[in-house]
Amino acid sequence: MALPEALPSEQGFLGLPPEDAVSFNEAQAVIIPFGLEGSVSYGGGTKLAPQAMIAASPQLELFDEEFWCEPFRKYGVVTLPEPKIDHTKIPEALKQLEDLVEGVLAAGKFPMTFGGEHSITAGTIRPFAKRYDNLAVLHFDAHADLRDGYLGEHYSHAAALRRVMDHEHITLVSCGIRNISASEIPFLEANRHRLHIHWAHDKNNWNIEDIIAPLIGKPVYLTFDVDGFDSSLMSATGTPEPGGLFWDDAIKIIRAASKACHIVGADVNELSPRPELHACDFLAAKLAYKILNHALAK
Repeated sequence: MALPEALPSEQGFLGLPPEDAVSFNEAQAVIIPFGLEGSVSYGGGTKLAPQAMIAASPQLELFDEEFWCEPFRKYGVVTLPEPKIDHTKIPEALKQLEDLVEGVLAAGKFPMTFGGEHSITAGTIRPFAKRYDNLAVLHFDAHADLRDGYLGEHYSHAAALRRVMDHEHITLVSCGIRNISASEIPFLEANRHRLHIHWAHDKNNWNIEDIIAPLIGKPVYLTFDVDGFDSSLMSATGTPEPGGLFWDDAIKIIRAASKACHIVGADVNELSPRPELHACDFLAAKLAYKILNHALAK
């Protein structure tokens, strides 16, 4: 499909002034805002998340002390306009998103999708699954998301990683999980050869080398549900959960993965903006910037 023209840089992610802008052809990173909200089961608001992340992003300090530079200058970033989404027809919305991601990949770019609920990943993963026969997924979340549908919706946010695992050649590494239903256990036990869960209650004993071992040398898609963070850090999400990850817990894994494999795309999802919790919008925006930096400026 023909991609829409990118937004003016001041209106896009990072809010860059014209003198710091790049063209679509020059950019390596392309932001795809896609605020799908079709199957939320508790708190709502994910349809507002992409614009909240973009609005918060000009407040980021673009100099990253870890890289000792402004990393965006090494890769360049543009933002697509958010399309009109039919939130009542999730399969059609996912096909719409799949086509956008495919267009970005076909142009030789790095797609970063801002959700929306976690069901978006069922759409974003398809072009990658077609391209890579050894694809791995690095997943941060409070929930395993391995249900085979939920509340009558096959593409529910609660089935996001089950739909990813429908692609039988994909390996999954999940971090921060602290919620799994009894109905998900048979699938987990039958797929332990390609599904690796690192439970949040064990995080003090995690060995990062063990976590990233299944990713080494592979193309990796990174999906980050912000409820993977502890609810004291991220309360602006539909299902905030205690006992989760803190900033350094997540960044250490992302950093190690970026050194051991090739991160080829990513999404950040499940932010539910609240007017009184703008720190959560900022956190999600900074997370997206750090993922891009580790994927593209290493």
